[in-house]
Amino acid sequence: MKLDRLIASHQSMGRQAAHHAIAARRVRVDGVCVTDGHHPVDRFNLVQLDDAVLQSAERALYLMLHKPVGILSATKDYQHPTVVDLIDDPDKHTLHIAGRLDRSTSGLVLLTNDGRWSKRLMAAEEKVPKVYLVETLDPIAPDAVAAFACGFYFHTEDITTLPAELVILDDRRARLTLHEGRYHQVKRMFHRVSNRVINLHRESIGALALPADLPPGAWRALTPQEVLAAAGEG
Repeated sequence: MKLDRLIASHQSMGRQAAHHAIAARRVRVDGVCVTDGHHPVDRFNLVQLDDAVLQSAERALYLMLHKPVGILSATKDYQHPTVVDLIDDPDKHTLHIAGRLDRSTSGLVLLTNDGRWSKRLMAAEEKVPKVYLVETLDPIAPDAVAAFACGFYFHTEDITTLPAELVILDDRRARLTLHEGRYHQVKRMFHRVSNRVINLHRESIGALALPADLPPGAWRALTPQEVLAAAGEG
């Protein structure tokens, strides 16, 4: 929302009067005087007109979690534990998940209550890289590297996957970088090269990598620098 619109709606003064108040340096956003009526504001900003608080700032949450196998990437479930159940924070009910993982997959999950941030991070057009460590049932054929780079056609969705980078680490382990997140995509891609995924772990999303000192089931808040870097603003 634009600042002038917020002031006009809260004070019922109309857009013109709101512009006059802003130009007269009567408006502060997060304690800073703002003279641009088109300045963007959201629910995480404190907005004041003179000494009156027009909008209190809500608390923004940006968390990373090391999801263990067996935990659902969901905010609520009546049968199975979810990633939100692992969070110990009074505002965890406001969280949503940016980048889900299958129940059988472990690794990095991001949670936030900032929809604009998660949309920038997960938008298909942004092509944010997601890196997975994959263990397979059978040895990985060398020609799988070229096949993943070309992409696979999925007739159910009528799409061809984007080029993916497959780096073979040993006979049955590889590191895979995707720039999209289709349903069961990694498992389906390996099925196309006549193999089966038996362990799958997400190591990173964009600029955010799962820290070595964050054990399964643990979580922490992102630093301000990480929040910006994840959304491509760092």
